[in-house]
Amino acid sequence: MCNPKISVITVCRNALPALQRTVTSVREQIFSGYEYIIVDGDSTDGTFEWLQMQDGISWISEPDLGIYDAMNKGVQMAKGEWIIFLNAGDTFYASDVLAKVVPYLRDGYGLVYGDISKEYRGRESVKLAEEPHNAHRMLCCHQALFTRTELLRATPFDISHPFSADFKFVKQMYLRRIAMKHIPIVVSRFDTHGVSSLKRNEGLEDNIRVIREVDTRHQDRFIFIFRLRFTILWNRLRHLL
Repeated sequence: MCNPKISVITVCRNALPALQRTVTSVREQIFSGYEYIIVDGDSTDGTFEWLQMQDGISWISEPDLGIYDAMNKGVQMAKGEWIIFLNAGDTFYASDVLAKVVPYLRDGYGLVYGDISKEYRGRESVKLAEEPHNAHRMLCCHQALFTRTELLRATPFDISHPFSADFKFVKQMYLRRIAMKHIPIVVSRFDTHGVSSLKRNEGLEDNIRVIREVDTRHQDRFIFIFRLRFTILWNRLRHLL
C-alpha cells in the first residue's frame, strides 16, 4: 500500500525567526511523502519577501480573521490525505517523526495523535496525551495531531472560538464516534510562547463556551464546566501569590 501523503501546515503572522525554525524542522524530515503549506497573515516583518525566495513550499500571504481562519485556508490548499498543523515556532521532535507516524495512518482511523515536548523553566519534559474520551480540554496538542483532510473539510474550525476551535473539532469528532488513536510517539516540540499558552484563562473560558454548545448530556456539562471554573480560579490565585 502506498504511503499516505501528509500536508504539514503552518500559520503565522509577523513571526519570521520562529517560522524559520519551523521550516528547518520540516525540511529535515527523512520521510519524503509530504507537502508543506504556509498561510501567512499579511506579515510586515519580511516574511512575505522571505517566502518568495523559498522552494518546495506552497504559501499565501493575505489578511485573515484569526488563527483558525488561517488554518481553514490551509486545509483548502491541502492535497494530502492527512493534515498536521505546526505553528510558527513549533518543531518536529526528531527528523524521523513522520516516518514513524506513517504506519499508524493506514489503520482506518480518522484522528491519530502523539505526545509533545515542552520546555518549562529551562527544563524539557514530555507531556503525554490522553487516551480518547470526552473531556473538558484537548486530549492532545494540535501540534501532535494528524487528521484526515476530509474530516477537516466537512467540519471546518469554528472561527467564533478564538482559542478553542480545535478543542471543539476534536470533541465533535469523538461524539460522532470517529475512530481515534493515541500513539506512543513524541511528535513535536511545543512553542510555549503561543497565543493559547500566554492567554490561558481566556482559552479555558472558550472551552466552557464549546462545552455549552456541543455537550448535550447535562451531567457531562456540569462536571466539565466545574473543572474548568476551578482551574480558572486556581490560575488567578497563583497569579496573586
